[in-house]
Amino acid sequence: MSSADQVLARLGALHPKRIDLSLGRLNRLLAALGNPEKKLPPVIHVAGTNGKGSTVAFLRAMIEAAGKRVHVYTSPHLVRFHERIRLAGKIVSDEALAAALEETERANSGEEITFFEISTAAALLLFARNDADVLLLEVGLGGRLDATNVIERPLATVVTPVSIDHTEYLGATLAEIAGEKAGIFKRGSPAVIARQEQAALVVLERAARKAGAQAFICGEQWHAHEEGGRLVYSDEQGLLDLPRPRLFGRHQIENAGTAVATLRAIPSFAISTSAIEAGLQKAEWPARMQNLSGGKLASLLPAGAELWLDGGHNAAGAEAVAVAVGEMEERVPRPLVLIAGMLATKSAEDFLARFSGIARHVFGVSPPGEASRPSSEIVAAANKAGIEAEKADGLLDAIARVKELNLSVPPRVLITGSLYLAGEALAANETPPG
Repeated sequence: MSSADQVLARLGALHPKRIDLSLGRLNRLLAALGNPEKKLPPVIHVAGTNGKGSTVAFLRAMIEAAGKRVHVYTSPHLVRFHERIRLAGKIVSDEALAAALEETERANSGEEITFFEISTAAALLLFARNDADVLLLEVGLGGRLDATNVIERPLATVVTPVSIDHTEYLGATLAEIAGEKAGIFKRGSPAVIARQEQAALVVLERAARKAGAQAFICGEQWHAHEEGGRLVYSDEQGLLDLPRPRLFGRHQIENAGTAVATLRAIPSFAISTSAIEAGLQKAEWPARMQNLSGGKLASLLPAGAELWLDGGHNAAGAEAVAVAVGEMEERVPRPLVLIAGMLATKSAEDFLARFSGIARHVFGVSPPGEASRPSSEIVAAANKAGIEAEKADGLLDAIARVKELNLSVPPRVLITGSLYLAGEALAANETPPG
């Protein structure tokens, strides 16, 4: 276990609850650390239910293509905690992370604080002490009371599509959840709003007005769509004919459009069209319709099979993945086999219903962690959706058993349902995020 991992293990015991949304504990700690949140590079703050990570990935690639230095904070990680913190483009070193965590731990003096709060404080400390032109700051959960919501005047705030998720913390309705996401809006900072269901849009638009933030809304102030294999973006500044994003799936058209809209909403932060084009073609985001064409797992499948990985874990995420798979099917038809594992807090029935009529077979597994849903429940949910399914004794067993299906055509295998399962897959494949 590395030095940073040892400190992280200790910090996980400082609060009895994994999630306890509040800003009071963090503000106390930040004050003890000399308020690093006031010494950060300019911040773009990103909230939403789906598409946050992909939007951040596009923003990072575009801004870096313009020759600028970019800090990035995302969560959760897939294989190692260090992935959450990028300093000027590079994943934080173990030595730097351990030192920041230990300093934060001393400043906290054993007071009660959640793991996400204290690790966010350490990240802010690192971001404040290392030079960069911008910090891309992704919300952990919600927005209003999230530990990242300590930035007084961001360059811009962004809300990606809002859907039903984390109802135990954010509310049972789309309007309630949107209200929590809108808590990141700040006076004088543009509020970029991706395409939303009407119930969420009404709340977000009203919240932006109340906060004194100028709203840039998809379908109103800006538009993005695919046409002829290109991304066509338009706003009041004009029209851009751009290459299709490297990240696969039609939903990435809108995520990329949100990133472009964000950069165009910040007049002082000029990013050229050529940098936007380069960023679209360079952006990477692991476990989002990622083709695992190399590595150990693909070698265990039948000859000619495809292996894909996506960490989508709610109904909206499943819908986007199902559309992406349908797009593949139009190009190269193959039987679809799912290896699905989910947490107990997510609806397996809602998730797998999106694959009804698409998936040929499901192997149900239990992802790592105490909150994982039993594989038998995955099988039951798949059967309810009319999909043939069976339990597997973990990811590797499921991969090995694809050969037993004796399909006449090499299948398209998709590992999905949980970021924890996605992390396990990347580790087993020996291709962790770099």
